[in-house]
Amino acid sequence: MEWTLEVIVVPVSDVDRAKDFYADKVGFKVDVDTQVAPGTRVVQLTPPGSRCSIALTKGLPAAPGQPPLKPGMLTGLQVCVTDIAAAREELVGRGVQVSAVRHVGPGGWADGPGTEMWNSFMFFSDPDGNGWTVQEAPSPLSER
Repeated sequence: MEWTLEVIVVPVSDVDRAKDFYADKVGFKVDVDTQVAPGTRVVQLTPPGSRCSIALTKGLPAAPGQPPLKPGMLTGLQVCVTDIAAAREELVGRGVQVSAVRHVGPGGWADGPGTEMWNSFMFFSDPDGNGWTVQEAPSPLSER
C-alpha cells in the first residue's frame, strides 16, 4: 500500500489575505476555494510541480482527538527547488520577505549557499507566521 502526502492543512486568520499571499506572492496555483459549512472555508493551493497541496482553513473543527489548529502554529514546512538563487529572486520580486540563502556549517547556520548538495536554504513566513523552508535539491534523474 502506498501512503502519499497530498495535503497539509495551514490554519490562517484571514483566508483572503493568505490566499493572495500564496497565490500572488509565492506563486502557488489555486485548486479549490469553497465554503464547506457556514463560517468554514477551505482554499487549496499547490506549489508548481508538486503533488502535495496546502489547504488554508479558518473555522475548521479540530480532528477527533487532536488539538485545534491555530494560525501561525506551523513551522518547518518545506519545499524544494533546483535553483535557490532564482527562486529567491522570484520571491523577492513578488514582495516576499525571505531570508538570505544560508547553509549548515560546523557552527550552525552560516551565510551563503552550501558547497555540498542539499545544503542551501532560505526561509520565509506567511502573514500569520507559519514558517517555510526552501531547500535547493538536485533535479530528479529523469530531468538530468
